[in-house]
Amino acid sequence: MGAATSTGVGEEVIRIVGSFLVVELMRQGLSPQEACKKAVERLISRNPVNAKKVQVGFLALNKKGEYGAYALQKGFSYAVKNGAEDKVYDSKSVYYEGAS
Repeated sequence: MGAATSTGVGEEVIRIVGSFLVVELMRQGLSPQEACKKAVERLISRNPVNAKKVQVGFLALNKKGEYGAYALQKGFSYAVKNGAEDKVYDSKSVYYEGAS
C-alpha cells in the first residue's frame, strides 16, 4: 500500500498505533492526505484537551507515489523531491499555537 511515519510526541502516536493506522487507512482506499488526517482526528478523539498541547505530525506515501501529511499543530513541514518537484511544504493542521 505504501509507507507512513510520524514525528512529535511518540507516546501519543504509539497509543493509536499511528503509522500502522495510516497505512491501513490507505489500504482501505483513502489517499495519503486523508489517511494522515484521520490519524490526527483519532488522536484528538482520544484526548481532546491534551491534543491541543502537543505536536504530532504524520507523513505518508502510497505505491502510486502520492503523498500527504497532516499535523495537530501548525509548523509541521516536509520536503518532496522527485523527478517532477523539489519543494518544502507546510502540512495542514487542526490547531495552531496560541489557539484557545
